[in-house]
Amino acid sequence: MSDDGSHHWDAVFASRDLDTVSWFEETPTHSVELLRQQPGSVIDIGAGASRLPDALLAEGRDDITVLDISREALAVTRERLGSAEGRVAYVVSDVLSWEPSRTYDAWHDRAVLHFLTEPANHAAYVDLAARTISPGGLLVLATFGPDGPTSCSGLPTARHSAEDLAELSP
Repeated sequence: MSDDGSHHWDAVFASRDLDTVSWFEETPTHSVELLRQQPGSVIDIGAGASRLPDALLAEGRDDITVLDISREALAVTRERLGSAEGRVAYVVSDVLSWEPSRTYDAWHDRAVLHFLTEPANHAAYVDLAARTISPGGLLVLATFGPDGPTSCSGLPTARHSAEDLAELSP
C-alpha cells in the first residue's frame, strides 16, 4: 500500500458506520483467547477501529500498540479509549514501510495479510514479523482462506490455505 492506501482507508473509516462493516466485532473473543497464551506486549497490525485494545486493557494488559495505515481509524480508537492513553501506543504507517523501534511478545493481524497480493509483499511482511516478534513470541494471524472473497472494501485480496501460510515462513 501507499499514500493511495492511506487515502482509501481514511475515506472508509470516515464515511462508514463502523459498527456495521463486515469485519466489526463487538468483542474479539477468539483473538483475546489466543493472545492469553502470551503475556506481555502486543502489536495489533491493521488495527483499524478494532475493539481488541479495549478487550486487552480490560484483561489488564498495559503494553499495547495499534498500527494502521489510516489516521482516521486510529483517531476513532484513541477517542473511544480516552483515559487509556498511556497504555496504548498509536502508529500510523503502512506495515510494509514501518520500521519498528522495539520487539513485541505478540503480533496480531486479522486485517492486513489478505490485502498484500504480491509475493514480494508477502516476503517483506514475513521478514518484518520475524524481526519484530520477541524470541518465543506469538503470531496470531487471520486471513482469507482459499474460498474467501477476492475483494474487500473495494480492494483486491489474496487468499491463503494453511499450506500456503506455512510456505511463507522465514
